[in-house]
Amino acid sequence: MADIDPIDQAQECAPPPQVAEPRAKTTLFDRGALGRPGARIRRFVLATVLLLAGCGFHLEGRIALPQAIRHPYIQAPDQQSDFVQSLRRQMLISGAHPVDLPGRATVVHILSDRVARRVLSVSAQNRPTEYQITYTVRFAVTAGGRELLPPQQVSAVRSYSFDESLLLAKEHEEEILQQAMGQDLADIVMRQLSRVPGG
Repeated sequence: MADIDPIDQAQECAPPPQVAEPRAKTTLFDRGALGRPGARIRRFVLATVLLLAGCGFHLEGRIALPQAIRHPYIQAPDQQSDFVQSLRRQMLISGAHPVDLPGRATVVHILSDRVARRVLSVSAQNRPTEYQITYTVRFAVTAGGRELLPPQQVSAVRSYSFDESLLLAKEHEEEILQQAMGQDLADIVMRQLSRVPGG
């Protein structure tokens, strides 16, 4: 019987080397990966929202209104103005329901709602090249003849360049600016209304 080298015997008995299979990549949102992090993320987001709500923070566009403003009547010279439309829309988003008749409702008086435009600069030919728009709103709040919020005035100012060769485009730009200013003013007024006493 021939002698067998121990080293050769060990090599014959050793199992073939294992080839590592490529591991599938996992992401944070894979079900079951890293202890179901998708569920962890949902719990984290929920906890954050509850924490912020507990601190009095409100998501943009949702300003909590007192009970006295839950069913307001908006008295305005122009019910279709950019400001009034934005104010009504933000009230609805915040859970309020503006009514069509004053009755016993709290009345939000829009005392003034106007847009003014003035020339900021002119060209060498004395033609306007830049305008400034100022949107001003005055308002007050009453309930049953009692003043809840004295007259307040808020305003927004924007400017834009002007080119006669692009007249239609510039007129459209002015309309867009005016709408944006109406939304900004409605947001400011909503924050004032949130401080109205009486509920």
